[in-house]
Amino acid sequence: MRLTSLDVFRGITIAGMILVNMAGVAGDVYPPLAHADWHGCTPTDLVFPFFLFIVGVAMTFSLAKYTEVNKPTSEVYWRILRRTAILFALGLILNGFWNQGIWTFNLSNIRMMGVLQRISLTYLFASLIVLNLPRKGQWILAGILLIGYWLTMMYVPVPDYGAGVLTREGNFGAYIDRLIIPTAHLYAGDGYKNLGDPEGLFSTIPAVVSILAGYFTGQWIRKQPVKSRTSLGLLLLGIGCLVIGWAWGWTFPINKKLWTSSYVIFSSGWALLLLAACYELIEVRLIRRWSQPFEVMGLNAIALFTASILLIKILVRTKIGTGENAITTYNWIYQNIFASWAGTLNGSFLFALLTLLFWLAIAYLMYRQRWFLKV
Repeated sequence: MRLTSLDVFRGITIAGMILVNMAGVAGDVYPPLAHADWHGCTPTDLVFPFFLFIVGVAMTFSLAKYTEVNKPTSEVYWRILRRTAILFALGLILNGFWNQGIWTFNLSNIRMMGVLQRISLTYLFASLIVLNLPRKGQWILAGILLIGYWLTMMYVPVPDYGAGVLTREGNFGAYIDRLIIPTAHLYAGDGYKNLGDPEGLFSTIPAVVSILAGYFTGQWIRKQPVKSRTSLGLLLLGIGCLVIGWAWGWTFPINKKLWTSSYVIFSSGWALLLLAACYELIEVRLIRRWSQPFEVMGLNAIALFTASILLIKILVRTKIGTGENAITTYNWIYQNIFASWAGTLNGSFLFALLTLLFWLAIAYLMYRQRWFLKV
């Protein structure tokens, strides 16, 4: 069984990622296209957890024969480890891409973690959980991870900071990351100053539950008829998660960079709502013409993600002109072609939209040639 609606959901997510990443470089963006500075959640903050949720739903189908009929073999574990290693390596490659289009893997200060690294690790741990624990055990462990993370972050004291300090450098997760990862390999931007990491090791623990939430959803969908009542069930589950996540946020704030337990539940709620809409339109009502561009992008999500990040790095780290006043290629295009007549906000959005259309064209070309790059 293949869910076309899941491919479309993945395509919507990769399209959102390209849009917000490209617009965000300009600095001046519409609020929905910017991350929350710290606590809180914007539409942009939903992109990453959507990816993890989708991985979980897809895992329901890819691992079904090993969880329902046969026991997993060493070959299955090898494939999981291989995919984990490839994704982690791709993340390091993106982190190592430096000035003037030159690959400079400076092992002394390369950032260790990142988006693909988190995807790889959460995929690994979630796969092991799914393959080795019964259904009830999976649910219990998911609850333990979320509640344990909450209690640890709020009540375990950090040297020099105390307990429950949810700042970039003072939270317990950042403290653990500093103990495990050398300072030079932590995130230097966005105010972190190598004292923590928004995709750090410790905050990867609750992110595993973002995948498990998708897996539980996929398991439920596989047993339901392709009818509107299934879409309604997803809708109600989504609303329930939104309410629980929002309520939990009063004691453990919704925060993407900390990947708080409330954020896991809240973002899973939105993922369920979007999946419900895609499922109803595509699987139940067979209204599919609108979804083809997203389906095409969803079939090559990892390739588009990696290539789009590389393009941004090239545009940001190459310059037009020489000397101290040389402007980056991105800023030159943004200021001279877009912002000069459309303004800063409209300019950054139009630049991002044009980039999205460019990658959609690439995705269509790959689709027509039947090039599907899988990890």
